[in-house]
Amino acid sequence: MVNLTIDGKNISVPENTTIMDAAKQNGIVIPKLCYLKGINEIAACKVCVVELEGKERLITSCNNVCEEGMVIYTNSPKVRKNRRTNVELILSQHNNQCVACPRSGNCSLQKMANDLDIREIPFHYSSKRRPWNNEFPLIRDSSKCIQCMRCVQVCDKVQTLSVWDAIGTGSRTMVEVSGLRKIEDASCALCGQCITHCPVGALQERDDSEKVWEAIEDPNRVVVVQVAPAVRTAWGEQLGMKPEEATVGKIMDSLKRMGADYVFDTVFSADLTIMEEGNEFIKRFTGGELKEHPMFTSCCPGWVRFAKSQYPHLVPYLSTAKSPQQMFGAVMKTYFAKKIGVDPKNIYTVSVMPCVAKKAEREKELFYEEYAGHDIDAVITTRELVHMIRSAHISPETLVDIPSDSPMHEGTGAGVIFGVTGGVMEAALRTAYAVITGKNPDPDAFRAVRSTGFNANDGVQETEIDINGITVRAAVVSGLGNTRRLLDKMERGEVQYDFVEVMACPGGCVGGGGQPIHDGEECAFERGKELYELDRNYNIRFSHENPDIIKLYDEFMEEPLSHKAHMLLHTEH
Repeated sequence: MVNLTIDGKNISVPENTTIMDAAKQNGIVIPKLCYLKGINEIAACKVCVVELEGKERLITSCNNVCEEGMVIYTNSPKVRKNRRTNVELILSQHNNQCVACPRSGNCSLQKMANDLDIREIPFHYSSKRRPWNNEFPLIRDSSKCIQCMRCVQVCDKVQTLSVWDAIGTGSRTMVEVSGLRKIEDASCALCGQCITHCPVGALQERDDSEKVWEAIEDPNRVVVVQVAPAVRTAWGEQLGMKPEEATVGKIMDSLKRMGADYVFDTVFSADLTIMEEGNEFIKRFTGGELKEHPMFTSCCPGWVRFAKSQYPHLVPYLSTAKSPQQMFGAVMKTYFAKKIGVDPKNIYTVSVMPCVAKKAEREKELFYEEYAGHDIDAVITTRELVHMIRSAHISPETLVDIPSDSPMHEGTGAGVIFGVTGGVMEAALRTAYAVITGKNPDPDAFRAVRSTGFNANDGVQETEIDINGITVRAAVVSGLGNTRRLLDKMERGEVQYDFVEVMACPGGCVGGGGQPIHDGEECAFERGKELYELDRNYNIRFSHENPDIIKLYDEFMEEPLSHKAHMLLHTEH
């Protein structure tokens, strides 16, 4: 243990504890901009400086460890003056048009400037906006970048894609796409983790909410909206709602008030995905196709993009099943269109997703009978949904629970856990077991694939399941860095599996790049607990028992893996 004094308080902490952590453990907050524990501890912003008695220069608290006998002042006149100057210098190179910034009100730099009572910037302003393709799902505004290096480190250390890099030195330092490439030419998985870890508004998703408003205003359009499972765990965070208040039924109410004609829960098509993907796994596994490589899930477009750019030889082992988003779109423009007697060309499908990669996934085309177009017409993130609710001046406290529309109304506990890492695998195993044995397992029989915490076990959960004497080796991994490590182990022959679920974002969709941002906090696993609690309380917990799924096959799809199902619900990667 090391003994020291911080702001007059005698403190004892373990060796190698940073000054910042020691202060935090004792209720003393030291402001920061660039710091991310274990990821970005490079003291780039110099905002976390403190005064060490006996030393002339101030020191950074994020990367200096406590030493015996230190006397530290975190808010002395010298510290306050220096911290204020550092923030003013950052602001002199930052686009300060906060009113038009999507991060206004949720920006670490804005909050710090307010806390330090900065009313004007005494330095010459010199910020430049570099060209960017605003059609790309990920948008970067270089004029707002504060060179904190968080995006560089998150992409490099957590996701191992190294899309971003720093060029230049000193005040001329800039963050650019690595190798000075265009973003379209980089191996970007569109996971959006750089967005959620940016402390300012330099990175954001392409805003597609105006397209949705235009469709709602068009009298010839029938606007049909689906809401992903993970969205319900987070949308209320930005609106001051408690988790138990922020139900999916209230999302449905808000969408109907905004003018949507029909609203659905993507839990329905998560169940549909399980029917197709689960049966595909059984067919490929029993047919001997998976002796050398496992079948990989395909519902995460960030993972699919990663596989195509980093491990193209594994692409044939991806499930051919479309994601729940795309499946729902295909069903909306065929089965549902016939049900309501509307030309598919007049149906405008909208997805509310926790993900940025879904914006790129929607570009996939759908060809069926006389219809040619897209499964999905527009994708908005959870953050965009909240902005739309606010722009429609809907008061959250006035929202009520309303059911989703029919006939794609019912969902199951298996479908709702799609939003958390391990959920797809668990749901698939529940149904695979039932298909093979003819009876349902205990719904919680496969909970071994659930993750126990952020980055637990390098993001990997594995288990072996006995189904009628057949052993199925399954693994679940989230986070692309963890995925790379697992795939490399598989390539070296160190591990072998039959079925692998991959989620690009740590913790799964609940931690997706389109979810509400809480700077410095990782919320995925707390949100994931909500989905498991919902699953536990669902009346139906098996996808194959969803009555609306059964009805869809009876009336339209015939059976899982039928010709029609292949035409509408599967794809070639």
